[in-house]
Amino acid sequence: MNQPFHDNFVFQSSHPIPEQIVSVCGMSVYSGDKLAWLQEACESVLAQTLPASVFFIVIDGDVATDIALYLSALERDNVSIILAHGANNKGLSTCMNYIIDWAIQYKPSYFFRMDADDISVSHRFEKQVQLLENHPDVDVLGSALWEIDESGKRVGIRRLPTKHSALLNSFSRRCPLNHPTVAIRFKVFENEHRYLVDKLNTQDYFFWIQLAKGGYKFANVREPLLHFRRINGFYKRRGRGKSLNEFKARMFAMEQLEQKSWNNYVYAVLILVMRMMPAQVIKVAYKVDRYFLNKIGRH
Repeated sequence: MNQPFHDNFVFQSSHPIPEQIVSVCGMSVYSGDKLAWLQEACESVLAQTLPASVFFIVIDGDVATDIALYLSALERDNVSIILAHGANNKGLSTCMNYIIDWAIQYKPSYFFRMDADDISVSHRFEKQVQLLENHPDVDVLGSALWEIDESGKRVGIRRLPTKHSALLNSFSRRCPLNHPTVAIRFKVFENEHRYLVDKLNTQDYFFWIQLAKGGYKFANVREPLLHFRRINGFYKRRGRGKSLNEFKARMFAMEQLEQKSWNNYVYAVLILVMRMMPAQVIKVAYKVDRYFLNKIGRH
């Protein structure tokens, strides 16, 4: 059986690899993940109206026993699931690159991202494939998302601009895609692009900037195609390291995409300062940001 050539992970598949792989859904699981949320995430992928040919899950380091047992049983019961086990936590970028490096030998068409505490709507993959087939100029397709609380109740919506021109103009201000919602054409990876392994967070933001610099096209679906888990402490989670990386990403976008301006510099500094403020202030700013995002997301 064809196995990846990566020393960091142990490959596990109880079933023959499909003869034809059209699409791959990649997800990584970590020590802090909750079994109930992981079950909802996995079930939402397996119940897609257009299922992924392969649902590849990387266990990135030690996880709780109940999660390990659940995933092993799920892999045995589903021919589309492949697992990989990592002895030590390597981070999202390494996990996704591992999946991509394995899958690329089968020449699939699409790569879907998924997180272990989110829920994809049942027609997400079908909708994204239809749109990508109808718009061959689009290379990376995201969508709006519902924000849900710990009990699964919808508490908000996050929309981003839908058209490439608007997304490109926004790079110096914000990450233009909701990462767990994206579908990426595999030709992007065939052209040797990969997630940046030296970034432990905001890796998607830097990745999109590099692709934009390379001339790849982006779009977002206005319809929410994923339920994103906004857990307690959400407004505290960014921390100094993530805030600084977001600032660096904005500066990188200005440099790479020729978007240097005093307005963009001032905006980047103001956001960095705001991220360092108390959680209650960040919460208010977040709600204001969502309001204006939903306004501009109409375009």
